[in-house]
Amino acid sequence: MPRTSREYSESGYYHVVLRGNGKQLIFEDDSDRLVFLKQLKAKSATDGVRIIAWCLMSNHVHLLVDDPKDSLSHFMHAISTAYARYFNEKSGHVGSVFQGRFTSVPITSDGQLLQAVRYIHDNPAKAGVGSADAYRWSSYGEYLSCAGVADTETVLDMVGGVEGFLRFSEDGRFDSCCYRTTKRVSDEDSLEVARYTLGDMDPAKLKEMGKMQRNEALRSLRAAGITVKQLERLTGIGHNTISRVTKD
Repeated sequence: MPRTSREYSESGYYHVVLRGNGKQLIFEDDSDRLVFLKQLKAKSATDGVRIIAWCLMSNHVHLLVDDPKDSLSHFMHAISTAYARYFNEKSGHVGSVFQGRFTSVPITSDGQLLQAVRYIHDNPAKAGVGSADAYRWSSYGEYLSCAGVADTETVLDMVGGVEGFLRFSEDGRFDSCCYRTTKRVSDEDSLEVARYTLGDMDPAKLKEMGKMQRNEALRSLRAAGITVKQLERLTGIGHNTISRVTKD
């Protein structure tokens, strides 16, 4: 089956996710992370891509980028190829390091841009690794002191400087990031997207809600790109009920 084309962002901003092949670790130690960041900074400068926010997790990477020259595909190919070559030579790993093509979410508004920044920086906390301010491998610290890999000026101007950034990082209005990779969410991402859409609630708990609240939640999940079949699996609610409630 031919793969679908990447959704284009009119704003030039994208939330990008690069995953390890088969959920494998792509960073074995801090030296790996430092190499990736060095390559990220160099390749972004070459392709004219601004890194607005970043977070390195054990088996995936989140980036928020500004791509004014429409060079995102070339940039992501360059960074994934360079790092995979380094990683395989160092570790003796054979085969693909990354899972197919990167995924990207077009950013369509200032609000979504801020949501994406918050989502990226909150990834370690959601994974149980540590709070944003305690986690070394994200751009959160760059926003508080001096930029390194990330270009922090745009977001700091939007939120009113460092003090505004700290307030924004705790502001519940920015909890609902529209995390979609295509017109439909992949099976692999569906639980993460569902939890984020529901404010970190387990979608299986929808069965315990009142009918009106449950139906509203189901419609929100469908709007986030989760299919009826995926919702049936995640919530335990019947296919017919979900279809009836979420029918346009």
